[in-house]
Amino acid sequence: MLAHDKPYWFPAKRFGWGWSWPTAWQGWVVIVTYFSLLMAGAIGLQPYYGAIWFIIYTMALSVVLLAICWLKGEPPQWRWGNK
Repeated sequence: MLAHDKPYWFPAKRFGWGWSWPTAWQGWVVIVTYFSLLMAGAIGLQPYYGAIWFIIYTMALSVVLLAICWLKGEPPQWRWGNK
């Protein structure tokens, strides 16, 4: 398999900019892990350390998710339908 033949984990959105839901199992693992860690932070971090630390935690998780989407997703660009 050539490097350009590798499937993207996250396809580009059909309308707008960014990525859609995963099409590869690796992408689904990333999404499930992201939401699991988010819930764990809501249950285990927020009640004990407060909202500000939960917001910082959520932002850090989101930056990691964005980086993975950027590296393993289809190159983002503005799209408008099937063009």
